[in-house]
Amino acid sequence: MEIETRVEQNYDRGLLEQTILNALVAAGKDPDRLTAADLAPVDEFHIGGREATVDLAQRMGVTKGMRVLDVGCGLGGASRYFAGELGCDVTGIDLTEAYVRAAEALTRRVGLAARVNYQHGSAVGLPFAAATFDAVYMMHVGMNIEDKARAFAEFRRVLAPGGVLGIYDVMREQPGELGFPIPWAPDAAASFLATAETYRSLLEGAGFEVSAPVSRRDFAIRFFERVSAAVAREGGPPPLGLHILMGATARAKAANSLDLLRRGVIAPTVIIARAI
Repeated sequence: MEIETRVEQNYDRGLLEQTILNALVAAGKDPDRLTAADLAPVDEFHIGGREATVDLAQRMGVTKGMRVLDVGCGLGGASRYFAGELGCDVTGIDLTEAYVRAAEALTRRVGLAARVNYQHGSAVGLPFAAATFDAVYMMHVGMNIEDKARAFAEFRRVLAPGGVLGIYDVMREQPGELGFPIPWAPDAAASFLATAETYRSLLEGAGFEVSAPVSRRDFAIRFFERVSAAVAREGGPPPLGLHILMGATARAKAANSLDLLRRGVIAPTVIIARAI
């Protein structure tokens, strides 16, 4: 519980909904006439944003009508994509209550509340019955989970037989010192990076058939370089962006992430697994 408290404190930015609404106004948007696309610059807190979400959904083979669980849903950007664009019934769960409240509010504003619901809770103790979902995914969440074996056992429990699990996490590719802060942790006490090989072993032990991991390191480097170039060109970050979620240390977090990627220490990696 102490670890989960530290993780939640890293992400909690207080009145997130109002902060985001203020940023939307500054960006020229009307908070009372929002679309999911309006929220795109801020509501998918993982490397590559919507492009990475679409890629994961395609690799998972998600189809209309599936019951989907989003573990570590954040502000709900990915869950709104799965519901609004793919026609899924989505449940999101997140350790950070401020994210859950903001996700609920933003989802109401874009008219998707009937297709998505959110809960405050932990990946290592999911509050759902066995075989509730056809698909489960998590995006940039495992780096904050110390007991991954327990989390994967929970994913398998709530998945129906034959259900699909999609993971898009930052994973360690080779030894190397981590520079802090990084987006998922202010220091080593809240960071639990693991290799793709460790993920595979733990998933197989939990009852999954696991596909070959896919490193998206080059994609991630291009993403960070593109964002950095845009910030330099404009003389600072835009009103609406992921810097809102990263707080005062946003620039240091982005710089440290890019350095680790370039040195080959980390890479966002996709793993698709099937419940057996």
